[in-house]
Amino acid sequence: MVARFIKSPLAAAVVMLTPVAAFAHTGLGHTASFQYGLAHPISGLDHILAMVLIGVLAWRAGGRALWLIPAAFVSVMAAGGMLGMSGITVPFIETGIALSVVLLGAAVAFDVRPHIVAAIGAAALFAIFHGQAHGAEMPADLGGAAYAAGFLIATALLHLTGIGAAAVIDRAGQGRGDFAVRMGGAAASLSGVGFLTGVL
Repeated sequence: MVARFIKSPLAAAVVMLTPVAAFAHTGLGHTASFQYGLAHPISGLDHILAMVLIGVLAWRAGGRALWLIPAAFVSVMAAGGMLGMSGITVPFIETGIALSVVLLGAAVAFDVRPHIVAAIGAAALFAIFHGQAHGAEMPADLGGAAYAAGFLIATALLHLTGIGAAAVIDRAGQGRGDFAVRMGGAAASLSGVGFLTGVL
């Protein structure tokens, strides 16, 4: 059972990280760009919460969703990042990001387990907002490909953090793990309300 758990997230990681690894060259300019991109998703609590919640939802959905939901998010986020780096704006970016935290947190809190197609669609929708924000906030003097590789890898790692945290809590919680995960989702959703209202 443990071996199967370890293999599944590792397989998901390989699937998500392989396409962007090719961009992560370590030349002088590329190194700074890659490191900046890697740090960007963890510079804001809204991004961190949304990425981790995607991982939690993927774990709770199980099966193919364990890797399909995060992979869909990372893939569409790459497209959103390209929009942002190209100067193409998407309306209601900050609202979309805040709503992603509210809705993803609520889904965890209420143990919503949608059909895999609906889950992938929701993840893809939220990914556009997060990706555009990352792309638009790229400094002009950084290399776009290396920067994108950085924020995509950081996002995938945050997804894996959510998967791992949910797995550990579920399995070590002695019957209370589900409650703990759901309360974490509720707290995240309330944080999203704070982002929406400007309190946080």
